[in-house]
Amino acid sequence: MKPNYQYEKRQREMEKKKKKAEKALKKTAPTDAPPETEATPPPADK
Repeated sequence: MKPNYQYEKRQREMEKKKKKAEKALKKTAPTDAPPETEATPPPADK
């Protein structure tokens, strides 16, 4: 079975569109606190 490149491309495009929309929302929504990203985990207390 050969890979479905059209499907993969569509998935990538949808992901890009979603990220772009989220970024636009963050820019338009004014927030006093700095935006928290999922990439930075909260500090662990020991």
